[in-house]
Amino acid sequence: MRYREVIHTPLWLLAIVYFFMLSLVISIWAALGNNPALITLLVVTTALIWIYYATALTIEVDSKELRVGNAHIQLAFIGDCVDLDNEAIRRVRTRDADPQAFLAIRFWSPKGVRVEIKDARDSTPYWLISSARGAELIKALKE
Repeated sequence: MRYREVIHTPLWLLAIVYFFMLSLVISIWAALGNNPALITLLVVTTALIWIYYATALTIEVDSKELRVGNAHIQLAFIGDCVDLDNEAIRRVRTRDADPQAFLAIRFWSPKGVRVEIKDARDSTPYWLISSARGAELIKALKE
C-alpha cells in the first residue's frame, strides 16, 4: 500500500446531528417515560456511531490501482492530477462541473484532487476526490 487516507465526518457535524436526535429522545421521554427514552437513547447513539463509520471515505493507492470507496481504477488509466484548494474545488464541483464526472467528495473537506481519466472506453472525464493530503495522493499516483 503506497497511500491510504480515511476522511471521517467531523465532530462538530456529529454533535449537531446528535443534538437533533436527542430532541427525539426528550420527546419520547416526555410522552412515554424513562424506559422507552433509554431504549431510544441507545438506538440513537448506535445510529450515530454507524453514521460515523458509514460516511467515511477511504482512499487507497497500491501498485496497481486507485480505490476510492467502492470504486477503483487501474493506475494505467490515470492522466494528469491537480491538487485543488478550497476555492478551486468549489468551482469544479459547482460552476465548472462535468455531469459525467465521478465525485467522491465530502462537503466538510475543503481540499481535494482532480484525477483525469484517459480511458477511451470510459465516458468519465475525471474523478474529483476530497483529500486533506492532496500532494501526497498525487505523488502516490505518479510513482
